[in-house]
Amino acid sequence: MTQFAFPIVAPTRSRMLSSGLPRLAATVCFLAAWLSPAAPQAIEPANPDRYIHDIQALTTPQMEGRGDGSKGLVRAQELIAHRYASYGLQPKGANGFLQPFDAVTGAELKPGNHLSVESSGGKTMLKLNQDYIPYSFSAAGSASGLMVFAGYGISADEWHYDDYNGIDVKGKIVVVLRKEPAIGSGHAPGGSHHGELITKAILARNHGAKAVIVLNGKLDKGEEDLLPRFAGAGGQEDVGIPILQVRNEVASAWFRAAGKDLLDSQRKIDDAGAAASFAFPESLHATLTAAVEKKHVTISNVLAYLPGVTNEYIILGAHYDHLGRGEYGSLAPSLIGQFHPGADDNASGTAGLLELARLLSPLKGKLHRGILFASFAGEELGLLGSAAWVQAPTLPLKNAVAMLNMDMVGRIQKDTIYIGGVGTAAAFRSILQQAMTHSGLKADYSDSGYSSSDHTSFVVKQIPVLFFFSGLHSDYHKPSDTWEKIDAKSAAHVLDLVANAGLQIDEAPERPAFVTVVETHSTSAGTGGGSGYGPWFGSIPDFGQVETGVRFSDVTPGSPAAKAGLKAGDTLIEFSSLPIKNLYDFTDALRRSKVGDVVAVTVLRDGKPLKVEVTLEQRR
Repeated sequence: MTQFAFPIVAPTRSRMLSSGLPRLAATVCFLAAWLSPAAPQAIEPANPDRYIHDIQALTTPQMEGRGDGSKGLVRAQELIAHRYASYGLQPKGANGFLQPFDAVTGAELKPGNHLSVESSGGKTMLKLNQDYIPYSFSAAGSASGLMVFAGYGISADEWHYDDYNGIDVKGKIVVVLRKEPAIGSGHAPGGSHHGELITKAILARNHGAKAVIVLNGKLDKGEEDLLPRFAGAGGQEDVGIPILQVRNEVASAWFRAAGKDLLDSQRKIDDAGAAASFAFPESLHATLTAAVEKKHVTISNVLAYLPGVTNEYIILGAHYDHLGRGEYGSLAPSLIGQFHPGADDNASGTAGLLELARLLSPLKGKLHRGILFASFAGEELGLLGSAAWVQAPTLPLKNAVAMLNMDMVGRIQKDTIYIGGVGTAAAFRSILQQAMTHSGLKADYSDSGYSSSDHTSFVVKQIPVLFFFSGLHSDYHKPSDTWEKIDAKSAAHVLDLVANAGLQIDEAPERPAFVTVVETHSTSAGTGGGSGYGPWFGSIPDFGQVETGVRFSDVTPGSPAAKAGLKAGDTLIEFSSLPIKNLYDFTDALRRSKVGDVVAVTVLRDGKPLKVEVTLEQRR
């Protein structure tokens, strides 16, 4: 499950036991009972042993954490395709079982990086990886000019603090400290979004700076003045301005030229709780180049089809990629470099999809509707695989009846399964209530079809969805998400539930009609959606990558954006006079806004600019 897009309220973490020995007979009975008279046979229940064996296979060291662009992802792709073929399913990719697509997995440090500083004493050439290093989210480009010290590089109205007050940084190179000021008015430094380097870079850019140089400044006990490792993965976007880090020892000479001391300057800010920015002498002139290039890779969805009697079909989906060595998305920063096996996220859903393919494959040509088994890549980069499929579907999109998605279904807590999207079709609640009767599980329903997984790509195409999810836990996006912690017996109950609901939808005489769920609280998705920082805007970002701006795959009905007339397909390029180049910009602009603000936004619609005013609302 991708972490950056859609926060989800998860059930309390708990491991529960399965519901006992009568399960096998009961499952066969209820599967036989709800299949329509036209269906020739029931299916057997999911096999926990087969299920856990597949999770083990998907999480071996050879799978390398199934990072997008890794050899391990290719090995997982081959395992899945081979299994689909062994069940006699039809290939439904663009190339056999595969649907390749382009993805940006991060950045590469290329030759040509440069940093030099001229002073009255001459020119100093600094050394890459020893004196300085660009960040992976830096824009590629060069800058040359005078330097300005802008403290922590923060503007925070709620703290009555602004490092940019009274200084002019336009056309200059801004030098800032990491972290946040130790303001004495009850603020605990280090925990807010103001301290994020991306936020600081966007703020400097919006003030007209040419580039940003970051310093560690004061070091905590045991901390060394080290340059960060260039993280080559995870940076799909750049911040629109060159940004690099320089060691304290190098920058201290600049402060001495201004008659100041680096640590004393920082201490002055912390002690006073007020900005102490200044311009370095005009005798100091910096020239830099950040040679950073986006890293493009080709990854593939794996698609297999079980034909039915008609040309309509349902989609059973799960993403099979994870974080690799944790270069992007890891919640264990100190363990980046170790394989993140992703047993629950989402080997659990992938293994479940393989098990359902095995169970359902004997019904080839006998069901009313076909079933597309869709194993998506690129989910952890932002739902890229599912977005690629709906943009270039390998079956007619108009014939898709429903999409059922499994993401993190391996660690059932308190016998409860979270099911989202229940409101996207009127029939879903009764279908699920019937399916739940014999499942041994309890359900926590949500009407919304928007959240942090691949079904969201189908909601925006007005295809009804159901999302099955067992909840977050302390191992999420960490190397500790291992197969031993999977509750295979309870997960098998979930697979039976998915099969039950899916076959009811498949065999129903009428296809479920899509229902637009009007969001009235913080369940809506995306940067402009519900949970998170800032007021409510109500857009759903399209994670198919856009070079400039934020394209909307949908706009939440009843939201501020919808009331202003914005709609799917619009690309946001300006928000309250600030340029919007990517999701970073949009997030930052929303964080700096307030409930009730009337903001002027500009979008591109059919290639032409359209200006509207959006009244931001309270998240309820």
